[in-house]
Amino acid sequence: MKLDFHHGIVNYLTSNGWLDHWTATHMAAGAFICKVAQWCGASDLSAVLWVAIIGVAWEVLEWVVENWRPYGSKQKWFNNTLSDLVVEIGLAIWMVI
Repeated sequence: MKLDFHHGIVNYLTSNGWLDHWTATHMAAGAFICKVAQWCGASDLSAVLWVAIIGVAWEVLEWVVENWRPYGSKQKWFNNTLSDLVVEIGLAIWMVI
């Protein structure tokens, strides 16, 4: 019964655009950008801000190139964009605390 509950959550998140195969890539990119910024001497806040700036720029570029159509609806696009930014910025914050 517990597996049905977890499968239901995962199914909801994937079918509504919150998670997709790129989510892990966004997490890895956020961690990488944060760590490289720190190696280059950025403060913790600056490192997280670099992740946020690059993440937002990437999502804007993605909108210009693809628009919302690959996601099937504007709501799914919004969910995916918000999720991408939350996971990459959240991971960067977690890395510096």
